Amino acid sequence: MASFWETISVNGLDLPVYASVPDGGAGFRPPYPAVLVAQHATGVDAFIQDICDRLAAEGYAAVAPSLYHRHSAAAIAESAGDGPRPRPAALLSDPDIIADVNATVAWLRNHDAVQSDRIGVTGFCMGGRVAWLAAATNPHFKAVVPYYGGNLMATWGAGDATPFALASNISCPMLFHFGEIDENPSPDDMRTLDAELTRLGKSHQFYAYPGADHAFMNPAGGRYQEAAGDNILAPDAGIPGPASQGLDTGLRRNDRRRIEMTNLNRKEVLLWPVSGKRLLSMAAKWICTPACRAAAPALPRHIRRW
Repeated sequence: MASFWETISVNGLDLPVYASVPDGGAGFRPPYPAVLVAQHATGVDAFIQDICDRLAAEGYAAVAPSLYHRHSAAAIAESAGDGPRPRPAALLSDPDIIADVNATVAWLRNHDAVQSDRIGVTGFCMGGRVAWLAAATNPHFKAVVPYYGGNLMATWGAGDATPFALASNISCPMLFHFGEIDENPSPDDMRTLDAELTRLGKSHQFYAYPGADHAFMNPAGGRYQEAAGDNILAPDAGIPGPASQGLDTGLRRNDRRRIEMTNLNRKEVLLWPVSGKRLLSMAAKWICTPACRAAAPALPRHIRRW
């Protein structure tokens, strides 16, 4: 695995991008499928870089654009006010976010080491919001995987439509992870998002985790919920079907049984609990597996609580 910073151009400005690519010695060969990782409120920090590195270790080119690049370090720190971290809504504008995402995707699609038709997007906290917005404004994503993305019903900066209002433009399947006791997005927000995606006929799966708060994936944060990560199920080679096809198996924490499922194409797929350390690599496989893309258009919605 090799990790480095790259600089690309967006509207005449330099956009720093953290990139991590697979190690040829591990048996991976280019071109690679790619995942755009949208930062959380504290930027492209150790947590986001570690996510990229873990994805690269599983065979994916992972990149994280630094969305605060239009601001100085002093301005970023000042935006926090009396709070513990920067306030993205005070620093970012939706049109700028879209421009940065589009520039990063264009760079990936024109890179010889990347499979241009196998690009997904994921993100955490504000990055979950960015991931939704990205999928709603860029047609090249094959799947979107937000983690506890809030503020979807609000515009930032010069934005003229909320990410929620742009849901009709999403053309790829969505896998969304929520903390059950999170307040932003709240359980009511989850139900609202589900209802809208269902109304629009969008392929999506929502997962909520008992006892998990916002930022439950970040080991450096005070709300880290290891049990939530350990309790997540992820598909290896396809998308599982609705609950009536076997998802209500009673699987709970520390249950390591292997479960046979049936997907929408009536082919068996295997699901199993994975640790938080493996979660993103599994999400990437969901993003990049051809069988997933073939099954996704027919996927019915459902919300799962593990």
